Amino acid sequence: MATSPKRVRVFRGVDGLRRLLKATSAPASNPFYCISIIVFVTAPFNVDTNAHITKQPTLQYDTMCRRSPTKLISKLSSRLSIESTMMFRRSTVFAAAAALVYGASSVAAFAPCSPAVGNLVSKTNSATIQQQSQSRQYSSTQLQMAGPAQVDLTGKVAFVAGVADSSGYGWAIARALASAGATIIVGTWPPVLKIFESGLRKGSFDEDSILPDGSKMNIEKVYPLDAVFDTADDVPDEIKENKRYAGLSGYTIEEVAKAIEADYGKIDILVHSLANGPEVTKPLLETSRKGYLAASSASAYSAVSLLQKFGPIMNEGGNMLSLTYIASEKVIPGYGGGMSSAKAQLESDTRTLAYEAGRKWKLRVNTISAGPLKSRAASAIGKEPGQKTFIEYAIDYSKANAPLAQDLYNEDVGNSALFLCSGLARTVTGVTLYVDNGLHAMGMALDSESMSDRNV
Repeated sequence: MATSPKRVRVFRGVDGLRRLLKATSAPASNPFYCISIIVFVTAPFNVDTNAHITKQPTLQYDTMCRRSPTKLISKLSSRLSIESTMMFRRSTVFAAAAALVYGASSVAAFAPCSPAVGNLVSKTNSATIQQQSQSRQYSSTQLQMAGPAQVDLTGKVAFVAGVADSSGYGWAIARALASAGATIIVGTWPPVLKIFESGLRKGSFDEDSILPDGSKMNIEKVYPLDAVFDTADDVPDEIKENKRYAGLSGYTIEEVAKAIEADYGKIDILVHSLANGPEVTKPLLETSRKGYLAASSASAYSAVSLLQKFGPIMNEGGNMLSLTYIASEKVIPGYGGGMSSAKAQLESDTRTLAYEAGRKWKLRVNTISAGPLKSRAASAIGKEPGQKTFIEYAIDYSKANAPLAQDLYNEDVGNSALFLCSGLARTVTGVTLYVDNGLHAMGMALDSESMSDRNV
């Protein structure tokens, strides 16, 4: 009797296991039992002759609808160069439990430190499997997978506040969201709006707009936004008459929210990528009240105001994301003017807003504590003649002392933001996610003179 052709696919990580368990249900037309063979590699697999075995946790499975699983196991074992086929009772229990939860007929072998292969013949016919599958409805968010190419944000609208060029984290977040299919609209500080729009028209940012599939990110609309003003009544005459604001209006948070509602209805993702400290180069002991409050207004309260005004026009299940810095909890000399205080406020407010917005609108609120990046804004923090800038010092220090002594790219933060803005993180709210190569975990500098004679 003819058998179904063999299908071989690769799934990665725990989300791969979830997909796999769903995918291995037998088709309704198949009269045979569905036999699934799964190899779960939880540690680097040291087999030089198998190029398809990667250094990261991988799930590989081979499914064939036939009566003889032994032959199939043998083939799979041979292909992976596994000398013996092992069967773990705990693995079978794990697989059976997962199959019950996800309604899939499957096999799993789990080895804490080494690969293993196991088989389990589900004594359930295809009609029963189909019935079980139909009895469970999964939302798209529950079945989304990790990685930019696997998260589907098609139909979602994301407003990224604080994008004025392609060098910062705001741009990287917008690009990551665009790679998953989201519609991107941004808010730009009015004094640099014309420069930014001109750069977009001339293609100045085209190289930084390329998405993983080769297409280009499209910023559908740019709104002027000055997030230190909540309503039109808050704008003083000196700003209205300032030539840098000439010809512009509707740039307060409330006005932008109303404009976006008129253009798009409701949105799904709100990104706060805003910060400014006019006295950032001053030590806190030399910071004026005006400078301190200005830093707090632009860098922390602006997030509160954004959510106040945008919360009512966000779809249920949507989320807000902001960006913070380790100076909120650790002393960072040179990051002054009240900016460290503002970041601490932002993180504290994230937790409170997560509670309030979660209960009121069913929204999630999180923040990313990102490591140092040489963006245009960060590079503007002053330096002494002939010396490196503050951000250059910060980057060098991070590379010398972080657990992962490597460069940090804006894409790293973008991909982390994509996770937090996707259904994969639908139960994650009120958190500060560190994306800094682990620098936040360190309590002593390895590059200090006192550590120079230690082999660590």
